[in-house]
Amino acid sequence: MVPPENIFGEFDVWIGVYAALIVTLGLSGYLFYHRVIKLVLLGRSENRFDQPWRRLQSFFLVFLGQRKVLQRVSLLDKAGVGHVLIFFGFLSFLLSYVIFIFGDAAWTPFSEKLLTETGAKTYAMYLDIVALILLASLTWAVFRRWWARPHRLSFDLTRSKDAITIVALIGTLMVSTLLTEAFFVAKGGVGPETSVIVGGAMGRWFSDLGLGIDGANLLHGLFWWLHLLVILGFAIYIPFSKHMHMVATPFNAFFHSLKPSGVMETIDLEKAEHFGAGKVDQFTWKELLDGYACAVCGRCTDVCPANLSGKVLSPMHIVEDIKDHLIEVGKYVEKGQEPPNGKPLIGGVVAEEAIWDCVSCGACMEECPVQVEHIPTIMDMRRHLVLEESKLPATAMDALLSMEQRGHPWRGSEFSRTDWAKGLEVRTLAEHPETEVLFWVGCTAALEQKSQRIARAMARVLKKAGVDFAILGEEERCTGDPARRLGNEYLYQTMARQNIETLKGYNVKKVVTTCPHCFNTMRNEYPQLGGDFEVLHYSQFVDQLIEEGRLRPIKTVEGTVAYHDSCFLGRHNGIYDQPRRIARAIPGLKLVEIEPHCRERGFCCGAGGGHIWIEESRGTRINHMRTDQFLETKADTVGVSCPFCLQMMEEGIEAKGVAGEKKARDLLELLAESLEEEE
Repeated sequence: MVPPENIFGEFDVWIGVYAALIVTLGLSGYLFYHRVIKLVLLGRSENRFDQPWRRLQSFFLVFLGQRKVLQRVSLLDKAGVGHVLIFFGFLSFLLSYVIFIFGDAAWTPFSEKLLTETGAKTYAMYLDIVALILLASLTWAVFRRWWARPHRLSFDLTRSKDAITIVALIGTLMVSTLLTEAFFVAKGGVGPETSVIVGGAMGRWFSDLGLGIDGANLLHGLFWWLHLLVILGFAIYIPFSKHMHMVATPFNAFFHSLKPSGVMETIDLEKAEHFGAGKVDQFTWKELLDGYACAVCGRCTDVCPANLSGKVLSPMHIVEDIKDHLIEVGKYVEKGQEPPNGKPLIGGVVAEEAIWDCVSCGACMEECPVQVEHIPTIMDMRRHLVLEESKLPATAMDALLSMEQRGHPWRGSEFSRTDWAKGLEVRTLAEHPETEVLFWVGCTAALEQKSQRIARAMARVLKKAGVDFAILGEEERCTGDPARRLGNEYLYQTMARQNIETLKGYNVKKVVTTCPHCFNTMRNEYPQLGGDFEVLHYSQFVDQLIEEGRLRPIKTVEGTVAYHDSCFLGRHNGIYDQPRRIARAIPGLKLVEIEPHCRERGFCCGAGGGHIWIEESRGTRINHMRTDQFLETKADTVGVSCPFCLQMMEEGIEAKGVAGEKKARDLLELLAESLEEEE
């Protein structure tokens, strides 16, 4: 876009351009500092500067590569493609402003000297076409958001006036680009930019309509300045709009957690001033940054099983409401004052019910295109409720009391830790301390009657493979995972340290679990307390045994199995293929997927986040929704690799009245059956 020759025939154009730029940068910088930076820094300190090369890789893939935006593109949903077109169009125009506006305004031949005449011509033609493409994309976006209205765009936040304002401003930029080019051509301008295709055709059309040189010159200047003012206006408007995410996203991509998504950070119980977050300044600065990075696209809430089942929780609303509350009370918090309206964060801004609705399945974080980490924020509020206000559901309290008194959450269980092993000749670590593998049975597989069959199947499989293993027996205690997910960090650390001390006392090197929750806690969270062990889920270990030929499934097990991905095995730890390879290794077994809710898009069974001990607040039971998805596959068995999932799916099948036709079975059971000798 060639700048006008002067301002009112009196001043060089560069004077107005740079005066407007300086004023805009000053005002914009002031707004960014006071509405964003200053408020984010009120959060607790947190080290997010480790592993810089991995963080740079994430920055390039997520921000510049738009990997998360494109991960769900399909024949039915091309929103990601439209966003990418707008994003790269924005970057293309951003660079052009430096060259064609600020560069050429200061020195007319700047663009040609920098790019050469051919380069300037090519770039101008490219921008001309991009402007047309962006106008088409924006038109489609408006239709999709306000008329087609897919579910994720039906929430109140996704239908705000802010969205249409942004679309209108971007559309104004594209239209003014084409008109500026058109009137430059119509007034007889010369140079590389007269070769533009769309603007050139429009310019010649205006000339044919009788537009004179003086009129074209006036309109050229008018639309050029309109374009510049809209650009500069964006810089002032962004700190007030949801499009703040354009600025915050690259930082969010760089600073996102490099740990598995199921990991919770440890609280230093001796030094912490607060346990969890009950006020905005008790969140970490990264948790506060998440609110500004949120694109308000609705993807997180659209996949949240709690929200889909009719509960209060909306991950999008939580991060947005916290951000709005931060902006509202930040100036008082900074001065150490209480906000005048006295509106509490929990119970006022965020409903307590929403905090307890979360099953920590990670679907929200998996779908988020800008790396917002919803679960740590929710869990910090849950920790505050439990540790500082002693507020939690009654059934959760029962589980925690049982853990304190009996070392496990199954309050009504009458079984010992070794009852499941009767007749199997399983040794304890005390009897066989030099064992190769410690089989960590877990509370559910040891103490919940229906789940004991998983532990028995595991023992038979290990024996069949000739694995030298032992169990802790009565020395095994709960890993503490339920306590941590239910908000009682103190109890978690107490139990975790006891287990770590026991394992170190026996010099344990390798641990194999049947429970993904035990696996996630011991593998990813025990190292925070000094417990560094090689921890494997049985699907990893057994898959390796089959590959090595130590296990040979020979007996045919007829049937069709629809595999259900456990959230803490799949989404949180990326273990998808090993369970499926185990299923495929069993003769006669046909494996099908619960599409589209499988692998990364798997749907929670409803037991995560301690919810196997919490009664759901309202709406449909999550496990019943998952059961419906299983039934749609027409498979006769839902295969799981988690004792929690087994319980939830069995209850769902019974509730649907199909217990005589359908079954829920752990893959270990099916494998153990296939390892039996043919009669």
